[in-house]
Amino acid sequence: MESKPDTIKISTSHKEEISATHADLHVTVKGSSLVSGNEAMKKAKEVNQLVEALTNFGVKNEAVTLQGVHLETESGVLLKSSSAVYRLKIRCEDLNQLAGMLDVISSQKNATLERIEWKYSEDEKRNQMLKVAIDKAKTKAEQVAGSLNVKLLGVYDFIENIYDEETPVFQPQMMMKSRAASADAPSLGMDVQHSKTIHVNVEIWYRVSAF
Repeated sequence: MESKPDTIKISTSHKEEISATHADLHVTVKGSSLVSGNEAMKKAKEVNQLVEALTNFGVKNEAVTLQGVHLETESGVLLKSSSAVYRLKIRCEDLNQLAGMLDVISSQKNATLERIEWKYSEDEKRNQMLKVAIDKAKTKAEQVAGSLNVKLLGVYDFIENIYDEETPVFQPQMMMKSRAASADAPSLGMDVQHSKTIHVNVEIWYRVSAF
């Protein structure tokens, strides 16, 4: 069995806070009739009203997708008049528009914002952070090796651990704004921006010359 070479273990970490770049709004709409499939966007009156309001605000049609339909019946018998709850996902590509989109949703009496799913463009950032952590480890290893009067010969083992620390997400509390309310009255009580902290930890075993 080959024996383990002389090594030194170096642990370093790096963290950065990043902001969300876009978001998915998960909305339910209570409809007075049941329409299935994509036809619900046009033929379910309450859904169509919301879609039209969002379109008028500047949201693209393809940003609104139907996720599912839940049928509501009192007697358990399916009738044409049975009401339904439509689950929609609305993509907000520009977070500068988020507050306005929330106002549009809150103005629809049959629509309820269930949650905001924050999205990040983070792949490149994670790679950059990993490189920073590795560079820190290399610098530290050189300092330790110099203090021990040994030379770095190579890497024996490498472990990386990357995880996210989400800031608390406040649950939406839609406050319906009456037509009599002033234009500057607050119509929502929730975050319109969100961030999280990415942690990158590395452990590197460097092979060193004999002490």
